[in-house]
Amino acid sequence: MSSIQYIAKLLRAPEETLQKLFVKMEEITGKKGVADKIFEENKKIMAQKLVDLNIPEDKADAQFVEGELLKRTKEADAALFDFLGRPDFSKEDCCTGLIKLVKDIKAGEETGFFLKEEKMKSFLVLNPPKNILSALGYANVGDLIEKEDIYEIFAALRFLEDERWVNRIFFRPYKDLRADHFEKREIKIRVLPQKWGAIAEKFIGQKLHSLSHLKELGLIFIIPLKKEQFPGQSLEVFSLLLHYLHEIDFYSRLFKQISSEADFGGKLVDLLSGKIAGEIPSEKFFWRILVRYLAKKDESDPRLFEAHVNPETIHWLKAEKEMDMFTKKNPKLKLDFWQEADDFVGGIFPAGKKGEEIVSFDLIDNVISLTHGGIGKYLYHQQEALWNKIFIEYMGEEKLEELVIKNIDKGYIEL
Repeated sequence: MSSIQYIAKLLRAPEETLQKLFVKMEEITGKKGVADKIFEENKKIMAQKLVDLNIPEDKADAQFVEGELLKRTKEADAALFDFLGRPDFSKEDCCTGLIKLVKDIKAGEETGFFLKEEKMKSFLVLNPPKNILSALGYANVGDLIEKEDIYEIFAALRFLEDERWVNRIFFRPYKDLRADHFEKREIKIRVLPQKWGAIAEKFIGQKLHSLSHLKELGLIFIIPLKKEQFPGQSLEVFSLLLHYLHEIDFYSRLFKQISSEADFGGKLVDLLSGKIAGEIPSEKFFWRILVRYLAKKDESDPRLFEAHVNPETIHWLKAEKEMDMFTKKNPKLKLDFWQEADDFVGGIFPAGKKGEEIVSFDLIDNVISLTHGGIGKYLYHQQEALWNKIFIEYMGEEKLEELVIKNIDKGYIEL
């Protein structure tokens, strides 16, 4: 199997698409042998991982490799859980130490360009959140704003109010926002009081993620949920906190970039909604910018098989590099197996009657699988990282982020 054939299989993309892409990028940059370089790097890292797992390469099959990867993920999660003092994620003080740790790891200025509190309050007055008012027993929105934390209210919009109402009614006035409605301030990481977890579980049961963020507010929030500690939870929260810090910083820079433009509000809404460009003229040579993980909803979305880059993977790469540095200082965490930039690595292994299957060696794909009880296969982090890897090998890591920021409103990078 040739290098391009193998990469195409990992990406589930047509071989012809990859062949044309590598030829065109070689013409543009003058760099040769990139497909072979990526293939050999992938092969070398994967071979070492199999050695570390004590799996002979000629005897490896997809199901067994996946199982051993999950074991390593579970060991690392348990070690991190102990390192953090065995936090109880159902309590408000669960993450004090974890938040401090993440802030120490994520060095540098943690400020950004975010929506002013005064404007946040005006949105609540304009469209009072009925479910929140009812759940907390307030007769009017004025009392809600006076007695409750404004950031907690906005966080609760995500899990207490109807999604259609939030997107179609509450967020509609965002289109009228101006740059002077924003200010420079610190990124906030909050653990919500336990009352919010209890209310959330009453409204929507156990289908709630314990961690989310609001880019325009510069807010990351953790919801204490009354459910048993589950495998993968510590690694999930730890890695997502680092990821969200980079994502919020990225979008803050975008907000600042468009702040002098006439249609600031409209462009802001496009950024927050994850808008993706539609048809791109066929005569152009482009890399589409996918600002969301499309495979989470549809693994067959045709845009996944075009040349594309994904800013989500840029944030993950930065977070994983920070985790690598942290691991070197704390070898007891058992994260050394996942060290080095190997998020793009995947393998194709025999799978019995199925023929063969792709296995992701990306930490985040394996963490997600672990948090879901080992049920289901997750490949989209590895596959998106591999698309980014191809672009980076030709253009460089810094150039990737520069071009994404410059072209994100257009939706594609034209070379």
